[in-house]
Amino acid sequence: MKAQPTDRWDRETSLVSQIAAAASLLAFLFYFRRGDLLLYGDAVGHINIARRVIDSQTPGLLQLGTVWLPLPHLLMIPFLFSDSAWQTGIAGSIPSMCAYVFATAGIFRLLRGILSFPSTPDTNSRLIAWFGAIAFAANPNLVYLQTTAMTEALYLAFAIWSVVHFSDFLQTISRPKPTFQAGSSLTKCGLCVAAACLTRYDGWVLAMVLCLAGTVVMVKSQPAREKFGRAFAKFLLLAVAAPALWLAYNGIVYRNPLEFANGPYSAQAIEQRAELATPSPQPGWHSIPVAFSYLLKSAEDNIAEGWLQKLWLILLMSGIVTIFLRRNQWPLLLFLLPLVFYTLTISYGSVPIHLPEWWPFNYYNVRYGIQLLPAFVVFLAVAVHFLLIKIPQPSARTAILLVIVAIIAASYACIWRAQPICYREAWANSRTRIAFENGLASTLVKLPRDSTLLMYLGDHVGALQDAGIPLRRVINETNHRPWKKTFDPEGLWDRALADPHHYVDYVVAIAGDPVSVQVNKQNLTSMVVVHTVGQPAATVYWTHRAESNQPR
Repeated sequence: MKAQPTDRWDRETSLVSQIAAAASLLAFLFYFRRGDLLLYGDAVGHINIARRVIDSQTPGLLQLGTVWLPLPHLLMIPFLFSDSAWQTGIAGSIPSMCAYVFATAGIFRLLRGILSFPSTPDTNSRLIAWFGAIAFAANPNLVYLQTTAMTEALYLAFAIWSVVHFSDFLQTISRPKPTFQAGSSLTKCGLCVAAACLTRYDGWVLAMVLCLAGTVVMVKSQPAREKFGRAFAKFLLLAVAAPALWLAYNGIVYRNPLEFANGPYSAQAIEQRAELATPSPQPGWHSIPVAFSYLLKSAEDNIAEGWLQKLWLILLMSGIVTIFLRRNQWPLLLFLLPLVFYTLTISYGSVPIHLPEWWPFNYYNVRYGIQLLPAFVVFLAVAVHFLLIKIPQPSARTAILLVIVAIIAASYACIWRAQPICYREAWANSRTRIAFENGLASTLVKLPRDSTLLMYLGDHVGALQDAGIPLRRVINETNHRPWKKTFDPEGLWDRALADPHHYVDYVVAIAGDPVSVQVNKQNLTSMVVVHTVGQPAATVYWTHRAESNQPR
């Protein structure tokens, strides 16, 4: 087949990106007008971690903390110099929206390339590539998540492009005369994998599997070893460097390389505190079959509603069978890695998933199922492409396409009618928190504009965000030297807790938080107590600092 001009395909990818950008912007405007960008408590947390780097009593990169990986926060920082972008959540939306566009383009590039190999893209492969990109971009749950500061869209973009470049590498070295592009594809894959590893811990599993797969390929192919050995070494270095960097950071700053996994702010510690409050086992704990079923159900909930979920599952299995029949498409199986990662984290990593249909009948981490969206979409596209090339009758091919389009349209229409489950999760878990933070913010905004506060930010930093109070006016738990465990007598946080009237004008103590438990309340005057349903009470104290500083 005669090769087509490459710029034609570049223009096609550009068109996909432009359409995705338009869809992203429309979705953003819709949710922004409704005030839904900051429904997720984690979205508020992500934005304020990034804000602390530039707005704090002790600004700097150490404000990135631990547990959450740093890249999403670093990407938000340029937009957080705007107070308006901070308060509205727009600063967190911008990286997610860009990632959504790149992820959609990646799905298109991947399908168009892998379905047409070893020839240039033909009508069928281009059609299915468009089909897959639209099915991915139109998913209502992804459409909502990409308007928020959550990290799912960003990770999907890096993971998808990792597979794109790894597939390009495999295709290039399988040709009779491999070109330098194979080495370039490996380097790009390594960069994307490193970025994925610094975005979500799912990326660590992706990096490990890609390194193993690449090693097997290089061992089996002597020409590849001879021509691209140095490029592969660079790829390995990039893939390993990101996790190693995070482990080193935790080891140096927190004196514990696994601080993110077993430290006081880790998922394990949060789960242990939750068990003390309500001692009952989480679904899937130490049970891989149950954990697997909860994860798969969460993925189905992110794809469709009702009986359509099982139809999607059948289509997913059909795509897996098709990929095994076409051995050159095996890199697509990398999209199944979230099944392994999340099943293990639910079973042994203290990261549960709660579903509204199953016990305990509420919402928690339902959004994790969105990580399997590329698998559902790509495997469906592969199965449809297989049918198109095997069925000679044009009318039969048209009928197949219409049926599949109808399934996707019906699935997404049902989701919109019921509201995307990720939106429902965010809304259900935010009602009491937002009411409390709005009430507390309305109190804090009345304080003098130059006053300083002592407050624990781990749970309700959104109150300061709502009130527009710069974080540099607040002494909080991040204003200490983290390598000093438990107690840092020379740190600003511990000094303020011990003697608040020498450091701040007001103390905000929320029942049960470190300030309410540890602050020296001697000579503090209670000014206001904020009560809302479903949240602990917050007490605002006056420290009499102004009086103590007056000359006697």
